[in-house]
Amino acid sequence: MPELPEVEIVKQSLKKTINLRKIKNIVIYNRNLRFKIDQKFETKITSKKITNIFRVAKYLIIELEIKNFFLIHFGMSGTLHLVKNKKQKRTNLSFYSSDTITNKHNHFEIFFEDFKIVYNDPRRFGFIKYFQYYDELKSFLKRNGLEPLDRKFNFKYLQNKIKYRKKNIKNILLDQTIISGIGNIYANEILFYSKINPNKLGCDINTEELKKLSINSKKVLKKAILKGGSSIRNFKNSDGNKGNYQKEFKVYNKENITCPNFNCDGKIKKIVISNRSSFFCENCQR
Repeated sequence: MPELPEVEIVKQSLKKTINLRKIKNIVIYNRNLRFKIDQKFETKITSKKITNIFRVAKYLIIELEIKNFFLIHFGMSGTLHLVKNKKQKRTNLSFYSSDTITNKHNHFEIFFEDFKIVYNDPRRFGFIKYFQYYDELKSFLKRNGLEPLDRKFNFKYLQNKIKYRKKNIKNILLDQTIISGIGNIYANEILFYSKINPNKLGCDINTEELKKLSINSKKVLKKAILKGGSSIRNFKNSDGNKGNYQKEFKVYNKENITCPNFNCDGKIKKIVISNRSSFFCENCQR
């Protein structure tokens, strides 16, 4: 699943390509995504000019000229592709992308003057949703917790959200109603830098650990964005550049590798928590 840094890179890519452009047409091949696409979606956005593109947590939001909005969530396997003409290979804009991806999973195409954006999603857990008013969009997003890059996200916010919870910190980090934008990859890395065992209960995390979580959540996500996201398989931005943060991974997918911390000879262990792989050092992360 694309996490906050990857969606941020997609947003930056789209800002260069479709911002201030008019949507000429949209063709929907399959409305049955996670949420069924509105039957009138095409008429609502066709001939509208895009005035802004922004991101909230893992949501990509496109603002139209009359203050309408549509939101894209990539789910587990959603990808966007920029296609300038029939002969051109797709330019990958999204996480988990591949040059060999098949057209049968193309669910909609948005056409501009001289190119189109294609949404492909084999597992169909992603969705696209229209909002006529900003208040509707705001209400939809209200269910999410703060993202780590929000100015209000700090030690006190975490303390209020975590201190009484009797579930493990790994699942707390992945709970989008508590903290939005973090997925499995970055949760592993954040916990490693914070020296916290993924199975530790929220209510057992002390003040110093909460402070580390607050700081490292911001640090890890910011660095991942600077590195262009994490390229798992063939993620590229609109310039054709791959993300590089996967080269910075300390524990994710590093099972049985020696801990990278100085003076630690522990091995990275892999366990499964709530059907997700968790990687950590038993020596460093208590």
